Amino acid sequence: MVIVGLGGLLNNPACAVLRDGAIVAAVEQHKIARRFEPREIPSEAIDSCLTLAKASPADVDAVAIARPFSDRHDSRMQLMLRERFPNARISAVEHHRAHAASAYFASPFDAATVLTLDRSGDFRCGARWLAHGTSIDLDEETFFPDSIGDLYSRVTELLGYRPRSEEHKVQWLSAFAGDELAEVFRRMLVREGAGFHTDRSYFDSDRLGMGGFSDRFYEAIGLEDDSNIDDKWRARIAAGLQSAVEQLALDMAGSGENLCLAGGLFYNAILVSAFERSGRWKNVFVQPAAGNSGTAMGAAYWTWHSFFGRKERVPLTTLSLGPEYSVAGVKEVLENCKLAFKFLLTNEAVIATTIEQLASDRIVAWMQGRMEFGPRALGNRSILASPLNPYSSENLNIYIKRREQFRKFAASVPAEAASRYFETGANARFLATVGKVRPEYRKTFEAALLGDDTLRVHAVEKSENPLFHALLTEWGAKTGLPVLYNTSFNLFGDPLVCSPRDAVRSFYSSGIDAMMAGSFLLEK
Repeated sequence: MVIVGLGGLLNNPACAVLRDGAIVAAVEQHKIARRFEPREIPSEAIDSCLTLAKASPADVDAVAIARPFSDRHDSRMQLMLRERFPNARISAVEHHRAHAASAYFASPFDAATVLTLDRSGDFRCGARWLAHGTSIDLDEETFFPDSIGDLYSRVTELLGYRPRSEEHKVQWLSAFAGDELAEVFRRMLVREGAGFHTDRSYFDSDRLGMGGFSDRFYEAIGLEDDSNIDDKWRARIAAGLQSAVEQLALDMAGSGENLCLAGGLFYNAILVSAFERSGRWKNVFVQPAAGNSGTAMGAAYWTWHSFFGRKERVPLTTLSLGPEYSVAGVKEVLENCKLAFKFLLTNEAVIATTIEQLASDRIVAWMQGRMEFGPRALGNRSILASPLNPYSSENLNIYIKRREQFRKFAASVPAEAASRYFETGANARFLATVGKVRPEYRKTFEAALLGDDTLRVHAVEKSENPLFHALLTEWGAKTGLPVLYNTSFNLFGDPLVCSPRDAVRSFYSSGIDAMMAGSFLLEK
């Protein structure tokens, strides 16, 4: 059975294909097409996923769509889907149910509590679910405007960043200040039974921009107005918000054996870490593509289990679910661009050459295998640097990514060696949490630290990414430190690179020193 899942159609459209219970392909439209049109069917993503799944439109048994998929012309969309998939049934899945399905059915658990939190989706902005076997039942729910995600977006705007786009900056900034303002945000998020409501007196509907906060809010945090928010205040406000959100989310989830997390709020890796460290849950699994694009997976999972009543479950083991490019395909692009390159005959040569570049303190773009699904680079579309290079932080953040110094890169390490250097949870496999560096290695990883001892850790499994794992292992054999700094291969707000042409464009538009695209080495 082949099920096409579509999600995020209003703001981050994506397609996923489930074959006989397993997700075999998943691609976001803006990565594959380098554009997207809200409320339209992500045609390029669909074509790519069907190719990867080795299926034709006529092979598709069902099209599962996560709501909201349109604010008008719903009938036109259904006609288009009917025309495109002539033999498919249509399944519409409520937004937070798709989030819940994306986390629980991707997890290894037979039973779990599921918490879904985002800004808003089909009017609902939070829910707790009880899952067992192939059933997911609603337990509690919260409706807009009582939204943690909405408050996070308002603070994002207050601090001078783009709401509904740059909340991640607030997350990382929060690590660089104390939480003395947390009580203000706790008073704004009033606990109410198993849920909460927001105290609207802290907002002013007549005050446009800067989050729309009221005089009461500014008085509570100790500022006259928004004109005096400097870098120090930004960090203090971010830290207070983060602390209050962590406490509320933990209380909403409760405690127990297994917990699954999904929804855009759980892109917040520091929040995920708070769940892992809380001691309230024995096991925590976060859907690594937690946002709206991940509902494409959830809609497909829900349709397989609930719409068709199938009992077979296949947990998610990799996010390398996008396109990959052949040697001939990469070579054609490089030659068409009139580029000089070196072709390496074996994977061993690819690894050895990359290590030579890194050992010379060069920054290396690494494009290998299938593109990752979700916002994080997991060793297939990455920019790599040596932790032994004292200028890694400056080179990566200032000269290549051109972003704020408080936004740190990840430390990728073989999973079996991770505990030697870091304390971290199971979700480090997908770079969805943060860890702590062991005291004896604090100086080594100083450039990557968030605050005193926290950093982003990517624990690489050999079974999932053997080539990247081998690179880390061989790098460790050469240097004594099997860790590389890893940040996403994209520039200036662009999506993660997908194709060789995307990679070439980003490479030559940046300060990256060398690129390993498959078996091809390019140098500047």
